[in-house]
Amino acid sequence: MTDFGSESIISLERPRSVTLRFLAEPIDVNFGGKVHGGAVMKWIDQAAYTCAAGWTGAYCVTAYLGGLHFLNPIRVGDLVELRASVIRTGRTSLDVAVDVYAGDPRERTRQRTGHCVMVFVAMSPEGVPIPVPKWTPVTDLDKALEAYSRRFAEHRKQLDAAMDEELALLTSAKHAT
Repeated sequence: MTDFGSESIISLERPRSVTLRFLAEPIDVNFGGKVHGGAVMKWIDQAAYTCAAGWTGAYCVTAYLGGLHFLNPIRVGDLVELRASVIRTGRTSLDVAVDVYAGDPRERTRQRTGHCVMVFVAMSPEGVPIPVPKWTPVTDLDKALEAYSRRFAEHRKQLDAAMDEELALLTSAKHAT
């Protein structure tokens, strides 16, 4: 027989990945009868934060959420599983990929219902960004995920620059009239 709870403190390695599981509840439903996208976004943020804080050992703030795709609906009563993994580290930031799965808890299969990438910044107790532990990809999948994250970051910078340029043109045109 297993003696549950015999240890009052357990020691954990630095977790690169975390998985959160729970049942989708009636409070999460939208007007269409499925789980509200905002509820899913909250769960994604919680899973990604848990992963980022576990990796860094520090409080982390969300700096960016991108590439969010809702692939399939989640029904009330589904077992929801969020898998979050560090896929890239910078100096004070880290990228976390989150995949969302859901399905009937009586069945052994889950359907992928969403995914995204989030960027977090590790913070000191004084609210200042601090260095994060380096993550080095080992497997081919890890290397592919890190490369994807790098491309995603470059794309984000290009979009930000284009938006800044467009806003500057609109602002200067407005002041010229």
